[in-house]
Amino acid sequence: MAAHRRPIRRSLGGRTAARTAFTIALAGAAGATGFEGTGTAVPDLTPAQVRAKVDKLYQEAEVATEKYNGAKEKAARAEGRVDSLQDEAARRTERLNSERAALGSQAAAQYRDGGIDPSLRLMLSSDPDRYLDGAAFAERAGSRQASTVRRVGRQLREIEQLRGAADVELTALRTRQAELKRHKKTVTGKLDEARDLLSRLPAGERTRIGADDPDTARASRASRSAASPRDAGPVPSGTTASNSRAATAIAYAYEKLGSPYVWGATGPDAFDCSGLMQAAYRDAGIALPRTTYAQINAGQRVARSELQPGDLVFFYSGISHVGLYIGNGQMIHAPNPSAPVRVAPITEMPFAGATRVA
Repeated sequence: MAAHRRPIRRSLGGRTAARTAFTIALAGAAGATGFEGTGTAVPDLTPAQVRAKVDKLYQEAEVATEKYNGAKEKAARAEGRVDSLQDEAARRTERLNSERAALGSQAAAQYRDGGIDPSLRLMLSSDPDRYLDGAAFAERAGSRQASTVRRVGRQLREIEQLRGAADVELTALRTRQAELKRHKKTVTGKLDEARDLLSRLPAGERTRIGADDPDTARASRASRSAASPRDAGPVPSGTTASNSRAATAIAYAYEKLGSPYVWGATGPDAFDCSGLMQAAYRDAGIALPRTTYAQINAGQRVARSELQPGDLVFFYSGISHVGLYIGNGQMIHAPNPSAPVRVAPITEMPFAGATRVA
């Protein structure tokens, strides 16, 4: 009969303890290096994969940027309405206080004179005719007082309506401010992630995939700032604008070649895509809306085959990017934080539509 052996219990000493400690240390190191959930490392990305991922992050950031710009514009309008309503309520309250002071004076006078019945005052008067004239005046004064009371009541109601409207606008303003904060967080998160991806590439690879070095971009801008619009870069053939306003907008955009992309910026030294369009046409005397999805509706829609220099060209299905067409299939636009304002082909991104504003 085989003897049953009791299993030997080993303490966590010796080689077993060492293996356990090594396993724990390895797990800790994996956590410290960013292993999450799957326990496997994220494979290194090729430059092409980095570019694709960065482009996607920039496009998502631009969508959030345009939402931020729209929320900022609405917040500014709401803030203006709040200020206007509050100012009007303050003016009417001041007038109301004057009316109340007048009513108070009349009430005090009535209280002082109210102890004698009018008929008795007539009998005791040494000059009845004069008293009757005074009584008629008092009646007219009473009518004016009643009118004042009605006016005060109406003013009170109007002031309450103004304050109610101001409260509604203030609620809308707080909603817009919350939107601004949310969109700002989205934008900065996407841009930080893209910046981190690009920082892992050698400088030569960043240049090869079109991500300009910041110092190079600044030097480019400095060299262009001393140049005339026509010296700012190669002028494609067919850039003659159809009218003077479009020509002015194009000239402005040429002057800004090399300017950095900064989300939310409208110039004069930095721009986002829609901010550059707004600034260019503002220089030409045309007020464009702030956002891409509003700018596309700011003029006459034109087909891609009918583009003329000065037209606004839009990209992506969400209308999240815009450039200024300069002819020969080229545009000037503010691409993203890794590249300054530059000339680029309109085939660079998915074309979504075009608008002629001048």
